[in-house]
Amino acid sequence: MLDISQLSPQMAALLARVAAETGPQPDPTMLPPAEGRALSAEGNRRWNVDLPAMAEVGETWIDPDPALGSARTRIKVLVPPTAGEGAVLFVHGGGFAFCSPETHERCARVLALECSMPVLLPDYRLAPEHPYPAGLLDVIATVRKAFAVLQPFGLSAGPLILAGDSAGANLALAAMLHEQYEGRQPAAGALLFYGTYANNFHTESYRDFEDGPGLTTAKMQRYWQWYLGDRDVSADPLACPLLASDEALLALPPLHLTAAGVDPLLSDSIALHGRLGKLGRGEALTIVPGVTHGFLQNTFDLAVAREALAAAGAAARRMAGMD
Repeated sequence: MLDISQLSPQMAALLARVAAETGPQPDPTMLPPAEGRALSAEGNRRWNVDLPAMAEVGETWIDPDPALGSARTRIKVLVPPTAGEGAVLFVHGGGFAFCSPETHERCARVLALECSMPVLLPDYRLAPEHPYPAGLLDVIATVRKAFAVLQPFGLSAGPLILAGDSAGANLALAAMLHEQYEGRQPAAGALLFYGTYANNFHTESYRDFEDGPGLTTAKMQRYWQWYLGDRDVSADPLACPLLASDEALLALPPLHLTAAGVDPLLSDSIALHGRLGKLGRGEALTIVPGVTHGFLQNTFDLAVAREALAAAGAAARRMAGMD
């Protein structure tokens, strides 16, 4: 059971305000997927207010890649006023099953301003209707076509930074591993926020924060069940990146790791950081204390969310050779 003292005063006040505004809400993972998706979208709408101004906001599509197995995919494009060369490809979270570029738009706009790079958000296929590896293949296709997507906006090619939160961090990391196995290295680095990197529900944080608030262990079990279906991924690092070999992890570009302090997924980030550290890599892991999973959605309300994205933007600029 959560001790309320583990939450920062600002996080506790925000959760109390939301509870007062909405009243009791059903668990979206216990609803039919379409209904759960609609409930999640409605809940995220409150965070996407007072959107930071962009020089351009557009939308385009990439065609299916039959050889890869990707589908036609919508891409939301956010161009900040000071956009330089290169781009950030941001993969939204939502348990592989919920959310969209629109649910994460404010977060992505803040990141675009902080890194001074355009941000691309792929609307990849969602589980359970499209289980693994459908969404991952759409992300990989977007990685490969990122700068073709930017051409109609008059933007220059350059370094590509991958980013993702929660399930999106899994997909971003898995996309880099996939391309590495194919002999490609498309990304100059990646920004990974409170990711789910394995379907191991026996970690310390899954025990400590089993009942939330917000994300719970049971919800994550259902998300993973929807994503994997009946597949055996016990040896598949493209589903569970923590299964990647030392050689594969060592060959990854620089990573910027951020985790929430009150989150069932905290141990996943700690485990990934630990493996990278044993390999002699220099990444730091920032654990933001007192906040829950998904706190980067709260940039309008939480200073620590804005600060975390400012740090990520600075990291992206370093990875891209801008600073």
